[in-house]
Amino acid sequence: MASVIKNTEEIREILGEACARRELLVLDTPYLRFESNFLALQGGELQVQATMSREDAVYGLRTSDLKIRFPHGLGFYEAPVKMLGLDMIEGRRTLRLSVPRQILENDQRGAYRAERVGRVTTTFSTPKAQLLTAGLVDLSTTGARLLAQRDLSVEHLMVEDRITVSIPLSEEIQVHSEAIVRHLDTRRMGIEFVPPLPRSVQEPLSRWVFMRREEEQERLARRLEMKGPRATSPESALPPQGILLVSDDPGLEEALREPLRVLRSIFRVQPTIQSMKDALTSKPSLVIFHIRDLSLDQRKRSRTLVELAAGKAPVLILGTEVDGSTLFELSSAWKAASAMAWSPQRGPFLERLAQGIIRRHSSGGESPIAPREH
Repeated sequence: MASVIKNTEEIREILGEACARRELLVLDTPYLRFESNFLALQGGELQVQATMSREDAVYGLRTSDLKIRFPHGLGFYEAPVKMLGLDMIEGRRTLRLSVPRQILENDQRGAYRAERVGRVTTTFSTPKAQLLTAGLVDLSTTGARLLAQRDLSVEHLMVEDRITVSIPLSEEIQVHSEAIVRHLDTRRMGIEFVPPLPRSVQEPLSRWVFMRREEEQERLARRLEMKGPRATSPESALPPQGILLVSDDPGLEEALREPLRVLRSIFRVQPTIQSMKDALTSKPSLVIFHIRDLSLDQRKRSRTLVELAAGKAPVLILGTEVDGSTLFELSSAWKAASAMAWSPQRGPFLERLAQGIIRRHSSGGESPIAPREH
């Protein structure tokens, strides 16, 4: 369940509090994700820390699908924003973002449950003042699941009993709270923090759970990428045969092999209709279309080829010695997945971008994971 906040004053209050705390946030696009921090709310703009290079910001965040996600209270917020440019505040490089017109708020009645918690030993006291130990199974901002080191009989504990629990999650996050037993099964027990955790604990815990959620999304997305598209027929069950480069420049093919080596094999074809048709039968996972001439005739020919490929695989426009702004305009007009101007220094970014595009399309464009709730 989720609700939408549209009140302008409420939105500015939420963002203002996040800036005051220098709150963690994630900048998310369909293909890339960057961690950052809130810095300032100035007029109609939101300033966040630029944790990436200028080129990564320009090429990675210049999309109409840019969103920010951040922890707040017991849950998480998500909001669509636009990148307005780069700036500097207090000696820090910043990104200028639009103030969102609405914020999606997850239902506060539940909370995401982080299951990758590591080896954490907890202690809890029963109503009869017995001190017992248990392993931490999962944790949220509203409760936890524990696995006791021995069977729990009715002499020890019952559902709805009130206990005191200590969870030493880290040096910064120490949970010492009263709780109510909501579920009990031999050794496994689910508890709810009652009363809610104090703000001094809740805020860092919310931040910690938020990052576990982001890591799990990334992990599952990689798993989906490895599996490839869902098989719906014997023909579609065939794995994609690599990355198709449409270019008449053999030097570019060699230059791209190194940054793209960890993804899939790359093979090049001439920018002709017949070459494209033949190559697309192998079901490439990504088509990289090389642009180095922005004349009107070349744009017309290139658009025909891009449209031919667009129905078969995602397309990335890669320009050499051309203006980056024009590339983005072309990619938008041609409905390509993304665009970037190539240089050898952009290799690591190209790898991340290509990986994100392949991952997004191999998972069907769906959100890779939905929050679980207590």
